[in-house]
Order: sequence, then structure tokens, then C-alpha cells
Amino acid sequence: MTKRKNHSPEFKARVALEAIREEMTLAELSKKYGVHPTQIGTWKRAAIENMATAFTRRGAAPEQVNAAEVDKLHSKIGQLVVERD
Repeated sequence: MTKRKNHSPEFKARVALEAIREEMTLAELSKKYGVHPTQIGTWKRAAIENMATAFTRRGAAPEQVNAAEVDKLHSKIGQLVVERD
């Protein structure tokens, strides 16, 4: 039984970038890097979908939900359910 290969993110990015360029077919890239063509296609799709995150501002954190706000909203929901019943 063979051991699973763990590829670094840099390797995946390099292979995905070559796949996006489409200078070689997936079969040729598969032979060149020793990775299954389906896996290369998955990396390519993931790279394209997540490309927008590279252009987000570094200081702008994604919207995070405050725990106190969640508790306040849950209590409001409970109050409204009791009033409705």
C-alpha cells in the first residue's frame, strides 16, 4: 500500500497557475508533476474561486458576529415566541 502524498500549498498554486494558463493540457501537467488530472482540475477550480481574496484589504477583517449580539438576538427571539403563544 502506498503512502498518500501531501503537497505544499506553493506546489498546488504553481500547478494550478499552469493549469489556468492552459499552455499544456491537464494530462501533460499530470505527467510533468505526477499528480492525477482530476486533482489538478480541483486545484485550478479552487484557485479561480478564491482569487478574489488576494485583493481584499489587509486591515479589513471579515464580518465577525459578536457573541453578545447573538445572545441578545436569541433572547429577543425567545421573547417573541412567548408573546406569540
